[in-house]
Amino acid sequence: MSVPKKPLLKPFFLLLLFLSFLLFFHLYLQSTKTPISSAIAPSSTAALIRIRPGFRSYDDYIKLQLNKTLNPRLRHLWATRDWDRKVRVFSRFFADLAAEGLLSNASAALCVGARLGQEVAALRGLGVGGALGMDLVPAPPLVVAGDFHAQPFPDESFDFEFSNVFDHALYPERFAAEVERTLRPGGVAVLHLAVHRRGDKYSANDLLGGVDGLVALFNHSEVVRVRKVDGFGLDTEVVLRKTNTKRNKPTTKSK
Repeated sequence: MSVPKKPLLKPFFLLLLFLSFLLFFHLYLQSTKTPISSAIAPSSTAALIRIRPGFRSYDDYIKLQLNKTLNPRLRHLWATRDWDRKVRVFSRFFADLAAEGLLSNASAALCVGARLGQEVAALRGLGVGGALGMDLVPAPPLVVAGDFHAQPFPDESFDFEFSNVFDHALYPERFAAEVERTLRPGGVAVLHLAVHRRGDKYSANDLLGGVDGLVALFNHSEVVRVRKVDGFGLDTEVVLRKTNTKRNKPTTKSK
């Protein structure tokens, strides 16, 4: 299996700096028009998921996320030193899922919060040619612009969705609802989480006492399995499958 080539950003580093500032300004303006309320509402899963304090509005939250996403030093690092290593690790995760019949080359696959798209490159390298990434800041040709609180895709667009940024969701209910909305019935969602350790300073929520708080958000999905992983600071993998009916009671299957 060949590892997809890393994007050639180094020759255009100064251009990237300029475009980063333009994108920051554009996304800031767009965030003021978003249908997502700027008020921070209490979470219905407050006992199981804690929303971190300090966000006065949705705009404040977006600014914090963009501080990381548009950081020129980090973007250069993600595109160079980190690229091959992350593609290899993601490839192993996805190969395991394919071996279990949870992913195929024919899957319409979305990676939510994909930054520059290492996970998308891994999927395409395994033969999932329709794989696509989504992030606040686009990174063509692998990643398009989008907010995971309001995905820019029609209902039932994907067979498979992967994300390792659930901890960055300010509104966890909306994150989960958008995954279920854009998954087809029978589609699979795979989430990598920080359960036994704390997320970084850009995290907007923390899971309390395991994955039950997360599972409770997915009203139209059943748990396939839960297992420990070692994925760039995240320690737990949850696999869910969308059903045609609303789930009455959350159940988890640890592995």
